[in-house]
Amino acid sequence: MNSPDNSALRASDNHEPITPLDSLIIKFGDMLSTVFLLSACIIIFEIIMRYVFNAPTIWVHETTTLFCAICFIYAGSYCLACNRHIRIGIIYDWVSDEIRHYLDIFIATLGLLYMSVLSWAAYGVAKNSLFAPWGDFRMETSGSAWDPALPAIVKSALFCVVLLMLFQYLLHLIKLITAPRGNKNV
Repeated sequence: MNSPDNSALRASDNHEPITPLDSLIIKFGDMLSTVFLLSACIIIFEIIMRYVFNAPTIWVHETTTLFCAICFIYAGSYCLACNRHIRIGIIYDWVSDEIRHYLDIFIATLGLLYMSVLSWAAYGVAKNSLFAPWGDFRMETSGSAWDPALPAIVKSALFCVVLLMLFQYLLHLIKLITAPRGNKNV
């Protein structure tokens, strides 16, 4: 079987993981994507309970919101690992490999700075959702009839994923600075 001609590929089409951590994030993200299927099954269960048995649940909406929110939060790290984050491809594809290398360093540096500030903000949000103002451990709840601690879980997950992305950007920056400029895997 002939291999496809990769000469027609644009530079912005390189979606290979850069670090071993990226590979792990992609594998975990592929497994985590099944949570969307689980959410759909839970919603179908709610529809059957509500319209067939006239016994609506109080937990389905918040549970599926939690599952999907965690998946959406993790998607940022997954996109970074796959090198599928937002980039102006027309400019990126137009410049030479050397300039592209410097653009990658610039993007990783900006990402590192942004994630540093975002981690500081996410820490405050997560801390406030986990602890009462007087310092006792008390998870923020939704305030619904079921009243689970889902807001605290989502805010804590956001903080954890932001830290993960901060570490990813740091590893990407180190790899970009230490790798030879002609290396297409960076």
